Amino acid sequence: MQAPQNPHHTNPVSIQGSSASVPVDLNENGVDSHNDVKNDGYQQVESLFQQSQILEADLHSFGMKIKQHEDNVNNLNAQKSKMDDSILQVQVTLGKSESSSTLTSDNGDSPLPISEEEVNKQIMQHEKSAASILCQIKTRYKAQASHVSPTKDVVGIVATLGQVEDDNLSRLFSEYLGLDTMLALVCRTIEGVKALEMHDKDGSVDKSFGLHGLGASIGRALDGPFQVICLETLRPYAGAFMADDAQRKLDIVNPRLPNGEYPSGFLGYAVNMINIDSSNLFCVTPSGCGLRETLFYSLFSRTQVYKTRADMAQALPLICDGAISLDGGIIKSCGVYYLGNREDVDVRFPGPARSMGIDNSLKLEMQLKDLKSQKENILEELKREQTMLDVAKFNFQKKKNEYIRFLAESSANATQDQTTPDRLGRRS
Repeated sequence: MQAPQNPHHTNPVSIQGSSASVPVDLNENGVDSHNDVKNDGYQQVESLFQQSQILEADLHSFGMKIKQHEDNVNNLNAQKSKMDDSILQVQVTLGKSESSSTLTSDNGDSPLPISEEEVNKQIMQHEKSAASILCQIKTRYKAQASHVSPTKDVVGIVATLGQVEDDNLSRLFSEYLGLDTMLALVCRTIEGVKALEMHDKDGSVDKSFGLHGLGASIGRALDGPFQVICLETLRPYAGAFMADDAQRKLDIVNPRLPNGEYPSGFLGYAVNMINIDSSNLFCVTPSGCGLRETLFYSLFSRTQVYKTRADMAQALPLICDGAISLDGGIIKSCGVYYLGNREDVDVRFPGPARSMGIDNSLKLEMQLKDLKSQKENILEELKREQTMLDVAKFNFQKKKNEYIRFLAESSANATQDQTTPDRLGRRS
């Protein structure tokens, strides 16, 4: 029977001074070499893992710095936007004051806004108009005028439903709207419009009915067409209102240049420069809307107001629904200009009894100076944060590229190390 073979190859070696032969394993050195290679591999993997963790920690640190600076930049931009709005509000108030001062009389006095009583006198000068007849009825019947059947749904006349703080703006707004619109009657519902006029079978106006009949009853014949605005059928402004604003001004986004700044000379929107009596700010229409978001938004829409014609001309790409400048420039709508010598419309919006005093004007000038100084500080801080953000992004990208190279080199070394044990095995 053949003896089983030993898997390890041994050779008898004669040791001097001894007659015995001692077997010696020739593969022992090969096992030690294999273990050395294996230990080196573990050390290399551990080193690569540690180096990978360091690079990932660096990337995370740079990423957090980027987020921090981005948050700071966003916060500063928000502060700048609020500061721009505050500056604009002060400039609007000062601009309207400057508007009045440009129309000084010969004795150096600035014209004061006209009173509601004077507006009624202006309206009644147009004796054969529907607005004049309505004023006569209110004067004659006073409190009972709201119960007179044909006019009980009438809210008022356009010229009497708003106030403007200075005479120049009042003149410009009335010129922009035109006399017929300033004398237009405003009704709540379509039924109120129908109550003002009835027609015969042949389509002619029944002079004995509605406002025509009322005019005849007080000796004022209504002659010619007249405008009536129905609040119920107007499409109201659908956006938000300015927060904590007693006048419920519309929060329309202000125009901005590509660099984020307001166009030079921009003072605001005409629809927000009309002051409305508190009784007409809410629940005037059946749906609960007030006059600003219905009547005056339909009349002015997003008409912008600028200091000068030059300012208005430079802002043309930002003007969609018309514009007015304090020195008399008028753009009725996009692409429609109002030129030539013009006569003042003799019916205007009334204004508050007192104008802004010199002391208040100086306070606003100081406030404006302080706001602009605060804005400059914000811009400096914003510039610094933007620089730090750019540096953080550069460092992140640099470290990212280093990490990618590390991964590529590690992968190549791992592939090379996998082939080394095979070669050693084949040699043994």
